[in-house]
Amino acid sequence: MLTSIITDTRAQAALVLADGTTFLGRSIGAAGMVTAEVVFNTSMTGYQEIITDPSYTGQIVTLTYPHIGNVGVNSEDCESTRVYAAGLIIRCASPVVSNFRAQEPLDAYLKRSGVVGISDIDTRRLTRILRSRGAQPGAIVAAEAGELSEGEIQAAAKVAAGWGSMVGRDLAKEVTVDKPYEWTQGTWSLHGADGEPGFTSPDTSRYHVVAYDFGVKRNILRLMCDRGIRVTVVPAQTPASAVLEMAPDGVFLSNGPGDPEPCGYAIEAARTFLEKKIPLFGICLGHQIMGLAAGAKTVKMKFGHHGGNHPVEDIATHRVYITAQNHGFAVDAGTLPANVKATHRSLFDGSLQGMEFLDAPAFSFQGHPEASPGPHDICMLFDKFVDLMKAAKAGS
Repeated sequence: MLTSIITDTRAQAALVLADGTTFLGRSIGAAGMVTAEVVFNTSMTGYQEIITDPSYTGQIVTLTYPHIGNVGVNSEDCESTRVYAAGLIIRCASPVVSNFRAQEPLDAYLKRSGVVGISDIDTRRLTRILRSRGAQPGAIVAAEAGELSEGEIQAAAKVAAGWGSMVGRDLAKEVTVDKPYEWTQGTWSLHGADGEPGFTSPDTSRYHVVAYDFGVKRNILRLMCDRGIRVTVVPAQTPASAVLEMAPDGVFLSNGPGDPEPCGYAIEAARTFLEKKIPLFGICLGHQIMGLAAGAKTVKMKFGHHGGNHPVEDIATHRVYITAQNHGFAVDAGTLPANVKATHRSLFDGSLQGMEFLDAPAFSFQGHPEASPGPHDICMLFDKFVDLMKAAKAGS
């Protein structure tokens, strides 16, 4: 009995970075190998929302919080239709699931989703490497059972070294929807539409917004619906002319993965909306696209911002908000034209976090005001969007 308790029979897994650094651990999720850019996220909660965020396409996520999986997984907390993170790295997988909403353990969910992961490695050491050397490609290889061979680990090292970079990758058009759809569901509540725990069904007749799906998170759509907005979600490459035919009260540019610079179709559409003075709001990739549409430049960050504890300062009021962040590119504040004003900055590295157009009803934010499960400090930006649409309707 004692031998069975102390003997770890889980399949072995390895993480190999492009610089050759190797970590040996245990498999969590599916067997096999995956290669992508390795990043770290400092959130203490919300692992399900993180891995189902399409913005993590092409990235292996390291969760710095050490104990993961204790609340299991459920069908309501997904931010999209599936897991988009290429792989998952954690310190310790909880052996116990304890939450009244849980439907299955994290390990089973990853396995069912075909996602390769690794646990039982020193995530603190890994994070220090990524902070000092920058985000870099890596490969996770997980055995079906037993131990990995030296050849399997060497093969992982080879593919990691040859993976390349996120620079120049237009991933928005890979994760977007195939055709438009309507969204009218509100946020989750202990007292949902039928009085039981679930999603609400708010009145969405006040405004109509067309949202570009570059990898949109569901909670963004829900927060707009909570504010009386009927949302029509359209594919990333939808021409501005097709959107204008829908006569929306406003246009929203969503979050998404990859490099914004190759997204010429989105930049061109944003320029049209700015010229037409349509109320425009962008988050994350949408913020970067608006920056490029204005004539600014974007840059690849050393290791990006990923987490739920990032302090952001409102430049005008000096008020500080704790925000959720997930981006590896940023708009270079020094390249903003005269008609665009910086509104927010990161207190971690001073990078641009928000901007506002002086000659159009348009603004954007780099972080995630819709963050689920949180923080919710800056979700009033959705109210600002509503105010822009209200003013536009009053003036028309």
